[in-house]
Amino acid sequence: MQFINRRLVLATLAFATLGFGPTLAQTPVVVGGKNFTEQQLMAEMTSQLLSAKGFKADKRAGMGSAVLRQAQENGQVDVYWEYTGTSLITYNKISDKLSPEETYKRVKDMDGQKGLVWLNPSRANNTYALVMNRDVAEKNGIKSISDLAGKVSGGNKMSFASNAEFAERPDGLKPLEEAYKFEFGRANVKRMDSGLTYSALKERQVDVALAFATDGRIPAFNFVVLKDDKNFFPAYALTPVARKQALDASPKLADLLNGLSAKLDDNTMAKLNASVDVEKKSVEEVSANFLKSNGLI
Repeated sequence: MQFINRRLVLATLAFATLGFGPTLAQTPVVVGGKNFTEQQLMAEMTSQLLSAKGFKADKRAGMGSAVLRQAQENGQVDVYWEYTGTSLITYNKISDKLSPEETYKRVKDMDGQKGLVWLNPSRANNTYALVMNRDVAEKNGIKSISDLAGKVSGGNKMSFASNAEFAERPDGLKPLEEAYKFEFGRANVKRMDSGLTYSALKERQVDVALAFATDGRIPAFNFVVLKDDKNFFPAYALTPVARKQALDASPKLADLLNGLSAKLDDNTMAKLNASVDVEKKSVEEVSANFLKSNGLI
């Protein structure tokens, strides 16, 4: 039996040496994704991009955040797109108030100790945002939250659609008002489910609404995102995160992911999300069209 096993090992080694063994491109790169539209798009785009460049991509989307993160730490997922704020607050339990740049540096350093490499962050930041109807914002000269605060403090009553959680969070509405030195006033804050804030604003029932910066309804409904010029909201920069072992095994992987990251910003992601959620196009079609139109494949 030992003789047979030794011959089998030698034959296998010779087979690989002659070039018939698995190559880096044939070794699957496991691409993970969470269970909402933006994450499904990123997992699909990454898989299509890698496949077009000679890699074998194994897509595993639709996972919960905690499960996906654990899978990557355990080596079951090679790459997925994470948000800087999620790693900072949820995975690393850091509550410090940090700038977007400081947030990225902190999670890059902390996760690096776990063998996870944060590549180049995109300009897509899926954080909380205050939005207005574009025509109303332009008519009143409101481009930032400071502009909004100035109008309200100057006597303009403006109503605000908020979900119940943000209205009560210790890092929500009240601290926001304190940071920008204004107050909507209790009677002007309309509490409702998260999804209803968009329709309330669209139907002109309120002047300002709480949103998530890359939600597809923002461009679909012609809303404008007010600039958070005091950096009140935590940064949630969408960033490719890969296992160091995967990057070491496939040196070209980082460049491909960074190339895709460079094409993404808030407006781009919002339009991509809207293509799926509002226009009802498939994730596969939207992903392919984006990659081709940007010369990535």
